Amino acid sequence: MQFIEVPVLADHNLMRILGIDPGSRLTGYGIIENSARGYRYIASGSIRINEDYFPDRLKQIFDGILALVESYQPDCAAVEQVFMHKNADSALKLGQARGAAICAAQFKGLPVFEYAARQVKQAVAGKGNAEKMQVQHMVKILLNIQGELKLDASDALGMCICHAHYQQTELRLQQGLTK
Repeated sequence: MQFIEVPVLADHNLMRILGIDPGSRLTGYGIIENSARGYRYIASGSIRINEDYFPDRLKQIFDGILALVESYQPDCAAVEQVFMHKNADSALKLGQARGAAICAAQFKGLPVFEYAARQVKQAVAGKGNAEKMQVQHMVKILLNIQGELKLDASDALGMCICHAHYQQTELRLQQGLTK
């Protein structure tokens, strides 16, 4: 078993987080900066997949994540854990899209952290069974985003916020242990 060391923030350090909401037709992304003072919105959007041949779609996701990493230089990535769809074919395609995104982040040397949808909803909206629109609303408030925010982008930003919460908790725990 291999353990990944969780990057922890000192009071003066910034950590840039890339959140990914994978999909085989639309992959949402969000980027925030996290510091001991809180987090700040950097960017968000979608990688629109326009290929019909599925392996080409996966390559487009891979290439899109590579381009985001090169442009925004994140320190880590956060992605949703696999969950079971009612349709097995959809679940397989989502898993493959997720794999392409994770591989791209790992290819660029980023540690990748995975969170269950329930954890993200809890971190952002305060309850694990929150609706997508509640999460979207809270993401806009927490990151002070004005105007329209697409659901796939808000889900990806929710991943970032969730990781920031876990990271801040880890920092507090480490500080408590050293006192």
